Amino acid sequence: MGYFFFDLFFLFIVVPVIIILFILWLINPKKIFIKTIFGILIGLFSLIVLSGIFNFLRSKKVLSKDDYYGNYVIDKEIISGKQADWQYDHFRFEIKDNDSVYFYETDKNKILQTYRGSISTVKPYNSERLVLHMTQPTHHILSTNPTIYRSAWGFTLVFESPKFGNMFFVKGNWKEE
Repeated sequence: MGYFFFDLFFLFIVVPVIIILFILWLINPKKIFIKTIFGILIGLFSLIVLSGIFNFLRSKKVLSKDDYYGNYVIDKEIISGKQADWQYDHFRFEIKDNDSVYFYETDKNKILQTYRGSISTVKPYNSERLVLHMTQPTHHILSTNPTIYRSAWGFTLVFESPKFGNMFFVKGNWKEE
């Protein structure tokens, strides 16, 4: 709907003003008329470019199954503090390109227990959603499928843990700090 009003504004305001200024310039060739025409055109071009940049920054990444493959760690930038640091050192997982998922319960760099499963995706809208199929018994963090929050650059997987609340995972490799 926004483009409709821009089209009307352009068609009924901008084009007639430019035509009138051009006719005035033909009748009386003063530089002010040409400068005004170029000023209007530069302003419109700048508005279109800024609108495109703004739309890109507001857009959300469209995810496919391939986007989910990789290693995931706790995102300590969203929520920081002792709890996030502890979660970072004790939980991580990876999704391999053969659709297998390995959830690791760790003590820093030492893996204490591995929970295995597989993944699939569903596509209710444009972006595919991750579905986990874990071998039972599984860890309480994996009792439900994650909620996915997307931005223009990436995404965050949020698991609802009955013990820890929301746990935010992002793609990345675990590093000892």
